[in-house]
This record gives sequence, C-alpha cells and structure tokens, in this order.
Amino acid sequence: MPRPEESPIVSAAEARNLFSEWKSAPALVLAVSGGPDSLALMWLAARWRRALKKGPRLVAVTVDHGLRKEAAREARDVRQLAKALDVEHRTLRWQGEKPKTGLPSAAREARYRLLARAARSCGASHIFTAHTRDDQAETVIMRLSRGSGIAGLAAMARQSDRDGVVLARPFLDVPKSRLVATLEKAGVAFADDPTNHDPLFTRPRLRALMPALAAEGADARSLVRLAARLARANAALDVMTDGAERYLASIDGVSSTAGFDLAAFSALTDEIRVRLLMRTINRVGHEGPAELGKVEALLQAMDQAVTAGKSVAGRIRLKQTLAGAVISIQSNRIQIAPAPPRGRRKAGLL
Repeated sequence: MPRPEESPIVSAAEARNLFSEWKSAPALVLAVSGGPDSLALMWLAARWRRALKKGPRLVAVTVDHGLRKEAAREARDVRQLAKALDVEHRTLRWQGEKPKTGLPSAAREARYRLLARAARSCGASHIFTAHTRDDQAETVIMRLSRGSGIAGLAAMARQSDRDGVVLARPFLDVPKSRLVATLEKAGVAFADDPTNHDPLFTRPRLRALMPALAAEGADARSLVRLAARLARANAALDVMTDGAERYLASIDGVSSTAGFDLAAFSALTDEIRVRLLMRTINRVGHEGPAELGKVEALLQAMDQAVTAGKSVAGRIRLKQTLAGAVISIQSNRIQIAPAPPRGRRKAGLL
C-alpha cells in the first residue's frame, strides 16, 4: 500500500523529482524488458524529458536473452511504444550457448554487459533500471539467506559503477504497485514474464514468502529501511578501512607494497582486517573477487598460525592462495602477491 501522502500513481511532479539529478546527462540508456516496472520507467522518463527545454537523449534498450519464444514479440511491443513516446529503441540479443546451471545469474551478467556496451556506443553516462522497493526487499532476503555480510545486506545502491558507466535505480523506494497503477491509468499494456513466478528459481520462491514476512512486520518498507541503515554502516566501515590502510602504509613507509606489518595488522578489529585482506587480494589477484567466507577462513588460519608460531621459537609461517593471490606470513610480515598461473603451480607448493 502507498504511504498516506503518496498518490496511487507516480505523478509527473514526482517523476521530475525522481529523475532531476540526471537532467544534465548527455544521454541515458533505459533498460526496458516489456514488464510493468521497466515500461513505467520508459513512460515516465519520456514524459519528464518532454517537459525539459534541454535534456538528455533517451535510448531504450531491450535485451532478448533467447530463452523464451515470447521475448521477440515483447521486444517489438517495446519498440512500438518507444516510437509512440519519441524514444530511440534498440534490441540486443544474448548470443551463444546458454549455461545448464546458474542461468539467472548468467542472464543478468549478459544483460548488464550488453546494456553497458549500448551505453558506451551512444555516449550515455548512465543506465536506468526499474528496480523497485519490492526488488530491494527481495534482494535483502535473498542475501540474508546466503549469509551475506554487511556490504551484501546493504543490497542495491541508488547508483553504482559498472563496466565504465553508472547504473542508476530511481525507483528503489517506489512500490511496484504504484508503477502498475501508473501504466493502467495511462492505458499502457505490459507483459508478464512467467519466469518471475517459476519456483525453479530462487527469487520467485522468496517472493512467495513476502506476504508471510510482511504479516510478521518484515514488510518491504522495513527491509528497505534495514538495507539503507546497513549501507550507511558499510560506508562508515569503508572509511575506517581507508584509515587503517593509510596507517599500515605509514608504518611500512612504502604505500605500493602489497602487505602489512603483522603486529599492527593483528591489533585491528576483525571486520577491518577482513576488509583489508579482501581489498588487497582483489587488487593483486587475477581470478575475480574473493568470496567473503573464504577471506574469513583465511583470517582464521592466519590467527592460528600466529598463535602456533608464538609457541615454536617465534617462527610464524603460512602460505595460501585465494582468488589468484598468494598470501604468506614470514617472520613479522604479511605479504600478498599475484599467484602464478594455475598451470605453472607445482603440486603442494601453495
């Protein structure tokens, strides 16, 4: 239900406020699938742009993943509406063989890759997606079920960098029901992707639990508020990690060295140490971002090595690989360096 002060629909004035910070952008890519959320994004953005004397070029992009026979028709419907709204439109297709497992994640990565390519080709600084308050709440529950840390539970940011452009989510605090009502009042038809209700996928299963959670007080608004508070805490912890990184560099006297003084590092709190390790491993390694759980396990192994070393003539030794980086402890220093390519690693060396 909308808040008491909210209209059931998104008005032109509200849309103007939602989009105002991007009115000076050279061009904006709108990710439009044909569902109600993204069609409302295109419809509201087009109306906002028409009211401006000078504003960004709008380019709607529909990604056809080639997974449903209806997708091509839905892309044509989006193109027809875009033409009526005087918005440029492009349909991009996910080519190649599709994975047997992890399909939703792979499709999402492909979609963002194609959207970023389109943004770069038309000089757009931002990609607009139509993620709503409901999507944000579901993301919190999904990440909670997977044991995410603070950064993960902060869920989606209003703006985030991706592949050289900025993803913007102007509807993160707008309920999906208001976007649907907006389209219905405007007489705009929309598609319903059946995969959004398919229990084979995680998000639809969690979506089905939302009414029961709301009955216990964990409704979308509460979950989104939790995400915002955790985002605020995460930002503060990032600032503290920046300070810790500068402090450790000042001890070394060489900021470019990928490593830390062991005693100074050990004196920090666990959360800051995990973040420092993750930052450095991701910066030095070459096998993608390190998983939080594996970094936590690494820190535990490091602490155990330090404890064991204190009882064995002061000799502290540890050598592990993670995400394409080698983490070692020798004497009084932690060193993090790129790991050799897998084919060149000798069995048992690392």
